[in-house]
Amino acid sequence: MTNYQGSCCCGAVRFEVRGEFDSFYLCHCHRCQKDTGSAHAANLFSQSATLLWLRGEEVVKSFTLPGTRHSKGFCRICGSALPAIQSQGLLVVPAGALDSEARLAPTARIFMSSNSHWNKGIGDLPTFPELPE
Repeated sequence: MTNYQGSCCCGAVRFEVRGEFDSFYLCHCHRCQKDTGSAHAANLFSQSATLLWLRGEEVVKSFTLPGTRHSKGFCRICGSALPAIQSQGLLVVPAGALDSEARLAPTARIFMSSNSHWNKGIGDLPTFPELPE
């Protein structure tokens, strides 16, 4: 069994995922854009993995948009995205919350009909290893 470690930005929350991920989606829907403040969310999904809170479970909050399956876990101190268990026991883990390397490459980009116009053609932009001067 594989174990993955993760945490929030401020370090108040630490967690472990025991098991494997089934899929890894880059979701471009409007709700994920709002959740992340970016072009897409990067979420790992598992029907069988187990989530274990190692520290800070009391500061983990969850929000589900009424009338939808769209839900998000986050640290109430720093706002970092954290794992959440959605309907029917589906574990959703934001890839950026992992401290361990995910062994699964993205499965697909979904909801591309909602892709932001400014996110198209970004492969041609210059890249920098850190913040440019």
